[in-house]
Order: sequence, then structure tokens, then C-alpha cells
Amino acid sequence: MGLTGRSSSGLAAVCCTMLFAGLQMFKTQLGSSRLLTLVAGYVSSWIFVFLLISVNSLEQVMFGPGFQSKLPEVVLCIIIACGSAATVHRVSSTVCLLCSIVALYFISRISEEHQSHSSPAGLYAKKKK
Repeated sequence: MGLTGRSSSGLAAVCCTMLFAGLQMFKTQLGSSRLLTLVAGYVSSWIFVFLLISVNSLEQVMFGPGFQSKLPEVVLCIIIACGSAATVHRVSSTVCLLCSIVALYFISRISEEHQSHSSPAGLYAKKKK
């Protein structure tokens, strides 16, 4: 069983904050080599994922359980995540953008599978005369 909307939003916001704090604490080490610069971009893409979860859960609490994130929320979360990656290195921002797009594809696919299984089967069936 998953968390409720408020708990999910709060936990995702805490995870996002912890990842950002970790990036800022180790920013000189992460920017010192090529591999660690890529790692910083990958970690920043997780900031995008947790931020999107937090925003979407908060919107579901405010607007109802059927509300889904749209393009403005996704773009805002990508800009914030890429901005946090850019504080480490410019290449980290590019890696963050690419990893975030891949993560968004998989999040969308999982959401689509979940939404298609949760719809009642009799709703779309034809009625017998």
C-alpha cells in the first residue's frame, strides 16, 4: 500500500531536499572529474523525479484524486532540477536533462499501465438488449 497524498508529497520533498543538500556539500568533488560530473547529473535527475512526485501529490490533495500533472508542472520540475545540476557543472545539467527525459518516459508508462488497470471493466462494455 502506498502513502497518502500529504505523506507522499512531504516525503518526496524531503528526499529532494536531501539530494540537493548532498549535491551542494560535495559540489567541488563532483565537479573535479568527468565521471563524478556525470554522477551529479544523474543524481539531479532524481531531484526531478522526487520534485515531480511532490508537486503531483500536492495537486492531488488540493484538486482531487483524479488530477494528473501536465506540461507546465513537468517543465518547472525539469528547470529546477537542471538548475540544481548546473550549480555543480554545466555538463551535469545536460546529463540531468537527458536522464530526466528518460525517467519521465518510464513514469508516464507506469502511470498509463496503472490507470488502464484501475478502470472498471464493465464501464466500457456494451449493454445487452
